[in-house]
Amino acid sequence: MRPINALLLASTILAATPAFAQDVAPAADAAAADGADIIVFGRGETRQVQEIAARDLVTLTPGTNALKAIEKLPSVNFQSADPFGNYEWSQRVTIRSFNQNQLGFTFDGIPLGDMSYGNHNGLHITRAISSENIGSVRVSQGAGSLGTQATGNLGGTVETFSADPADYLSGGAFGAQGNLTYGSDETWRAFARLALGSKDGIRGYVSYGYGSTDKYKGQGTQDQHMGNAKVVIPVGDATVDGWLSYSDRREQDYQDMSMGMIRRLGWDWDNTYPDYARAIDYASRLNDVDRISNSGGSPFPDGFYDYSGASVAGGQTYPGNVTSADDAYYDAAGLRKDWLGAIGITTPIGEQATFKIKGYYHNNSGMGLWATPYTPSPNGVPMSVRTTEYEMDRIGAFGSVDYRLGIQNLSVGAWYENNKFNQARRFYAFASRTDPGLSFRDYPKNPFATQWEFDFTTDTFQYHVQDKIDLGMVTVNLGWKGFSVTNKAEAVVSSTFPEGKIKVQDWFQPHAGFAVEITPQAEIFGGFTQVTRAFASATTTGPFSTNQAGFDAIKDDLKPEESDTYELGLRYNTPVFNGTLGAYLVNFRNRLLAVQVGSPIQGLASALQNVGGVRAVGVEAAGDLKLGSGFGLYASYSYTDATYRDDVLNSSDGTLVAAIKGKTVVDSPKHMARGELNFDDGQRFFRVGVNYMSRRFYSYTNDASVPGRVIVDASLGYRFTDKIEVQLNATNLFDKKYVGTIGSGGFGNSGDAQTLLVGAPQQFFATLKTGF
Repeated sequence: MRPINALLLASTILAATPAFAQDVAPAADAAAADGADIIVFGRGETRQVQEIAARDLVTLTPGTNALKAIEKLPSVNFQSADPFGNYEWSQRVTIRSFNQNQLGFTFDGIPLGDMSYGNHNGLHITRAISSENIGSVRVSQGAGSLGTQATGNLGGTVETFSADPADYLSGGAFGAQGNLTYGSDETWRAFARLALGSKDGIRGYVSYGYGSTDKYKGQGTQDQHMGNAKVVIPVGDATVDGWLSYSDRREQDYQDMSMGMIRRLGWDWDNTYPDYARAIDYASRLNDVDRISNSGGSPFPDGFYDYSGASVAGGQTYPGNVTSADDAYYDAAGLRKDWLGAIGITTPIGEQATFKIKGYYHNNSGMGLWATPYTPSPNGVPMSVRTTEYEMDRIGAFGSVDYRLGIQNLSVGAWYENNKFNQARRFYAFASRTDPGLSFRDYPKNPFATQWEFDFTTDTFQYHVQDKIDLGMVTVNLGWKGFSVTNKAEAVVSSTFPEGKIKVQDWFQPHAGFAVEITPQAEIFGGFTQVTRAFASATTTGPFSTNQAGFDAIKDDLKPEESDTYELGLRYNTPVFNGTLGAYLVNFRNRLLAVQVGSPIQGLASALQNVGGVRAVGVEAAGDLKLGSGFGLYASYSYTDATYRDDVLNSSDGTLVAAIKGKTVVDSPKHMARGELNFDDGQRFFRVGVNYMSRRFYSYTNDASVPGRVIVDASLGYRFTDKIEVQLNATNLFDKKYVGTIGSGGFGNSGDAQTLLVGAPQQFFATLKTGF
């Protein structure tokens, strides 16, 4: 793809949806397109909230994670090691210093859990819906709306909504779209959607997408098959809607790095795959395989010589600049399959009330694979395949009744979910010292050992009550939510990890807010929200990640994390300018810290305890300015001062573990700024976006950090007709070398750690879009 660099250097990130998909104005009416807002700053809301429309999502390379579109919003810190934001091992999003596990995510109201790599209570948004089918994404930097189906949204919520099939119907009866993308590192993506029905009657669409890309360093492939189907059926005054999706994703991983490794081995260092002999070499040295006095070459011989004949009396040595077997593993991968289905109904009850209910089912199976030199295969190969295996069945329902009574809008709702989750750690043998005998893109069979296996059951019940009072120029929002979450672990194959039951119950989490209209263009908003976070049901995180003695000691006294959020802000909206300015204070208490023991690949039990609080103070600003003649400017800035309020002490004897009081929260940059220049005259369009993030710490004592960075993305497009369009995208336009993700292997108290992932280099993509 390098020959097209000169063309794409002049490009900028695509600002309008194709005419065949979103009824974009033709070139003769470019002024009308100017007036369409693609970012809505929550006018009338009593909290900080913004919504991004589909017109903005299509500015990214097709197939890109929708969360990458929201990184332009204030206080949203999105990180990934790939240009699409899809690579789940590296994908992170934090808001106002709260990490991904402390946020809430939903899709059409369906809870997605915390969307983490080893997700125990949901799935990633990119496995729930193709980006081309998303209608909008709403971000609440505070705790979010009371009716959100989430029990972990301490610091914000991200709600994604699928598009109505009516948006894709051409002439009111039929519509089709096809996209084909090709780009750097043999990236291919094809997407097709067929919509049928009438805009006001029965309507629906089905779509299929396949995307594949080679890794940009090392070797390996990341790809995904995705199918979506949606139907909307009017039944009298009621509306029935249904959703079904399937995803099969297979991703070969990049090597986790440290700053020391980057300096010693370079930015392009990666796993050894497909060089199996080099991986065997590293593992043999680690395990002191001795072919001198132990001709069989099996692990754990006399310890005097390694397999090459070199003495190990002074410690093992490795070739080149390699200093440890952890510098490069043979290979690693994430494999995930998901089915997600839902059916809902919305119906009026008389003239004043509306009733909504939706039921859903989610099935997931998957594995995280790692070639570990710490566990040899039984046949003498000095390494094996270590897996963390997942099986999930979630079934749930949520609903609400909204009632209008004079100036009041009352809402009462509830959500119930039963989640059965099986998690296991198994080991599979390589075939021989010269032939791996397996692929990390396939699910392995016939394990030689199961280290542990647990069945988890999580029962969640949540309710909310809200009253929105319209006093004319003043809107008052009062309400609360409450929940009870019970987590239970039962051993299938026992180990040092615990069995037992733990529960979080908080029936009153209050919310109060106001919005005052100063002028028809300006309003002041403010509010207070209190949120409690439930515990996680998994061996790899939360209270079940410690040992049995540790769990028994904390199960009755461990306090759930809680946050109090105070917000105050100003919004201003005219046909020319749309913006927001806000400030917040967050008091976060009962912080839970799971201390990682050993390197992540060793999978040892962690130590979990409450370690105090965090205070975050910040300022957020964003604005969208229409310059006329198709030109527009967007900018956002956020300042976050988030610090730990307490040192970490040993819970048993009170001795100091880590002096972190007053230190900046890990992965919480103080400054983030984003800017975009865009143009769309109905036929030609372009956008250039600049993304700045200041230094990020990845040790609690702040002695390890990655520097700030500026990344520029760009796109350019041309509509030949209202049915045919070409789009060119460039990511990391100036080929900046930077650390994309921090915390991939967790965070340590002090010092450098192998917990960083390098950001993707300069990438280019071209897309042809057609429709009818």
